[in-house]
Amino acid sequence: MRPLLLLLLCAVSAGAALTPARLRCEYRVDPLGIDVREPRLSWTLQSSGAERGQRQTAFQVLVAASPRLLSANRGDLWDSGRVESGETIHLVYKGRPLTSRMRCYWKVRVWDGTGKPSPWSAPASWTMGLLDPSEWGARWIGPDNPLDPQPAVMLRKGFNTLGRIRRATAYVTARGLYELRINGSRVGDQVLAPEWTSYRKRLQYQTYDATALLRSGGNAIGALLGPGWYAGRIGLFPGRRHYGAYPQLLLRLEIERESGPAQVVVSDGTWRMTTDGPIREADILDGEVYDARKEVPDWDRPDFDDGRWQQARAESGLGSQALVWQPNEPIRVTRELKPAGLSEPRPGIYVFDLGQNMVGWCRIRLQGPAGTEVRIRYAEMLNDDGTVYTANLRSAAQTDRYILKGAGEEIFEPRFTYHGFRYVELTGLQARPPEDAVLGRVFHSSSPDAGRFETSSPLLDRLMRNIVWTQRGNMHSTPTDCPQRDERLGWMGDIQAFSQTAIFNMDMAGFFTKWLRDVRDDQAADGRFPDFAPNPHTLTGKDANFGVPAWGDAGVIVPWRMYQNYADTRLLAEHFEAARRWVDFVESRNPRLLWENSRGNDYNDWLNADTLIYEGWPKTGGMVPKPVFATAFFAHSADLVSKMAVVLGRKEDAQHYGTLFRRIREAFNRAYVQPDGTIEGDTQAGYALALHFNLLPEERRAGALEKMLAGFARYNGHLSTGIQSSHRLMLELARHGRHEEAYRVLNLRTFPSWGFMIENGATTIWERWDGYVKGRGFQNPGMNSFNHWAFGAIGEWMWREIAGIHPDDAAPGFRRFVVRPKPGGGLTWARASYESIRGRIASGWRIEGGTLRLTVTAPPGTTAAVHVPARDPEAVQEGGRPARSAAGVRFLEARAGAAVFEIGSGDHEFTAPW
Repeated sequence: MRPLLLLLLCAVSAGAALTPARLRCEYRVDPLGIDVREPRLSWTLQSSGAERGQRQTAFQVLVAASPRLLSANRGDLWDSGRVESGETIHLVYKGRPLTSRMRCYWKVRVWDGTGKPSPWSAPASWTMGLLDPSEWGARWIGPDNPLDPQPAVMLRKGFNTLGRIRRATAYVTARGLYELRINGSRVGDQVLAPEWTSYRKRLQYQTYDATALLRSGGNAIGALLGPGWYAGRIGLFPGRRHYGAYPQLLLRLEIERESGPAQVVVSDGTWRMTTDGPIREADILDGEVYDARKEVPDWDRPDFDDGRWQQARAESGLGSQALVWQPNEPIRVTRELKPAGLSEPRPGIYVFDLGQNMVGWCRIRLQGPAGTEVRIRYAEMLNDDGTVYTANLRSAAQTDRYILKGAGEEIFEPRFTYHGFRYVELTGLQARPPEDAVLGRVFHSSSPDAGRFETSSPLLDRLMRNIVWTQRGNMHSTPTDCPQRDERLGWMGDIQAFSQTAIFNMDMAGFFTKWLRDVRDDQAADGRFPDFAPNPHTLTGKDANFGVPAWGDAGVIVPWRMYQNYADTRLLAEHFEAARRWVDFVESRNPRLLWENSRGNDYNDWLNADTLIYEGWPKTGGMVPKPVFATAFFAHSADLVSKMAVVLGRKEDAQHYGTLFRRIREAFNRAYVQPDGTIEGDTQAGYALALHFNLLPEERRAGALEKMLAGFARYNGHLSTGIQSSHRLMLELARHGRHEEAYRVLNLRTFPSWGFMIENGATTIWERWDGYVKGRGFQNPGMNSFNHWAFGAIGEWMWREIAGIHPDDAAPGFRRFVVRPKPGGGLTWARASYESIRGRIASGWRIEGGTLRLTVTAPPGTTAAVHVPARDPEAVQEGGRPARSAAGVRFLEARAGAAVFEIGSGDHEFTAPW
């Protein structure tokens, strides 16, 4: 038995117990309507006390068809029996075959290291969706022709239900966007459903429990439809209706009664509809026009007379696209912001400051005579005269208009658009509004928060808050580049750089599972990944926005992140062929193994120093030569595909792509690297990428590092890097022991730096280093977002080097992890916690009175290698005693100025002279 295991077992109290918690099915809590026939179940473990070394040695899962059977400990669907295993994630359901509509209730108990069983967990559940398209029994319904401008479509149907209702389940989706209503109430809290996918290939549906909204007797079901991404505008694509001409609804409502057969209501030609409602225009990019005078009271209630409405057009057939469950958390309102101030820069122009650049819309209280039109404009920044700055929106109007009905106080909140803004301008009012007339409603894909991070530095805390707010602002079912201008696309290069930061901040497993399907759906036939996903060019047939270095490589890097952080081998298996085809495509076009033939646009290290406009700033020297940049990513993707193949047991592929990586590396060095480590172009970014992707032989690494450092001098001690290399440069400084240099760069407040953004009022991450410069003003409005997460990838460095938390590829999903903080940069303390897939990890340190105090928490069933900064391992204590002899602690080695100890689960406190 390993020495650590003996120590851990000795450390466990006889009365200690584990309790399973946070039960999830396919990453989701109590999901409805899934379509995975062998779903994976996961849980975390909680200890009843501060005992160390707690671990699961066995588990038992019960899955039952009813809560009653489950409470009686009868797993009629699946009783796993006692399974000798310490695994707590991705346990594949192996019970009775799952069929449509099944309701599955489950719980788990575990046995700890002493053989003691836990109590049963609290129950959890999942339900199955409609697994065969023929089960819908419904038809697509909507208008019979496109309308300009695009008003919302109102659909309704009345029906009677006899007898007591036991359960009602609605399955619903739309081509476009929908809001479902029953008997005057909204169904669910999801915004912008069913969200954006490659609609001709895959369309998500949602499942709702509608039991509480129905009654015996008369009922009414209604839906509002907006064009959304399906029939409205999409960034960078001229015109509208890229996927279809007009929105449509598909619905099946199943009502189970206490006695008698189930009642079914489906979308069909019996529904009534109108487009003459209050929502006169609705567009994701442009905003919403709402005429309150055209409201239709009680239109979604049973007694409404729809005789003047027209019959909805019903389309035969469901179409060729797959109807699938939504694996990612829905877009929901997660918080509200009250104004921090109200100004009137010009007469009759009122500007509310919400104090934070946010994404969503506003709920606004208004008063005035009937017919008064109030214009509501949204902006991220102000001009020097206090008016809203909207030039950077380009052609996106990002404006709502509300026409009052003149009935006292009126409340307006849009439905089928979203905006990126800090400032809200109201015009057309009869009088100055109260400061509380506007309420910011923040919404985004509701991936659970996973990370908490704070330090002794207000600057770094503000930077991390800016990163998190930027992440919220760019998650609306796809990882967008920006949330405000006429773009808002799922740019792959941006999320490729930001992916690890995103995972530290939020549980991204469901979000990436969904989005990587979009990536595969829109991969070109020759293997090229799209530059953004979804990519409507797969419909237009235009060979554009495919196959770009670093952007296409997201199709390899992001699934690998899913494996590193969530140990998701199923996703890796699903995605492997797509990743392999991408590498094969690049190799086929570049037989010399130097990526010199890049089709289409080559974005390179986007927004590097050569793009900056600042007096005295060098005009050249920041951009990596394109073949150097492209070949570096080609090598990295080949390396990762080889590693994927190893994980999946594909030995021949592992050997092939491993050999390919080594051959690309050799070609890279022959063509671009001199013996002293000089890389063609002599750019900070070029050295950072070559070092980070392990492209240099050992004898050239030191020289390359020194030349990367020397590059700071040409830029007055600042970065010259763009979105693909800035965080990688910082990570390489850390890997090579240049921590104080990394801290120096991080703490800069002069141009260009993260601190410069904050000094100029940033509450999110800017697209450009120089989006705004006092005295010069704004950068080119053609591309100047103030909510853009790419440069926020520095968050990965902060999590890894300040908090010290690192995943371990050898034991993915944080079964084993590394805690290696690097105090410095004037910080006196830092603390962070991360809700990993296996439970809460915490790391905190404080320097006080010449002593460093490092606290680490590892969840049950995990181990960690803790690097305690100390010159002398003998001087390190844990829990007030020499660390070498502390219970549940094993000394491993002294390395790079740290004493390395292995720990099991529980709380640990190390101290060392500082």
